[in-house]
Amino acid sequence: MVDRFRRFSLSLFEISRCWHKLAAEEMSKYGLKGPYAIYLVVLQHNPEGLTAARLCELCGRDKADVSRCLSAMQEKGLVVREKGNSYRAKILLTELGIQAAEHVCRRASVAVELAGKDVSDEDRAVFYQSLTSITENLRSLSRQGLPE
Repeated sequence: MVDRFRRFSLSLFEISRCWHKLAAEEMSKYGLKGPYAIYLVVLQHNPEGLTAARLCELCGRDKADVSRCLSAMQEKGLVVREKGNSYRAKILLTELGIQAAEHVCRRASVAVELAGKDVSDEDRAVFYQSLTSITENLRSLSRQGLPE
């Protein structure tokens, strides 16, 4: 059991480290931090726009991080806010933002394809199903705490 925990933890940390490095390389082209890539992708998949609150929920980030990101992306001309309360106003990608999101999605597809090049479609389906289950279970445990 301890070996499984060690392998799981080390793999997660290594995946995260590599993802952050690759994302930082791609996002540096836009003068942004690597973790902001997920905001572009989520906004691209919601062309009708999202509020900052909804972006927080979908990306699993806190209000402060979303606010910093949106300010930086607005400064770079990647997003615009509709008129109104800044936290409740919808955020939309600009044409430049759409191009950036498409670029990030293309590059992410390349990374995912190359990272999983030795994994069969069947194994990939089981992996993502298992990953989703583990994520949901850990989310529940983090809210409730570990049982004694």
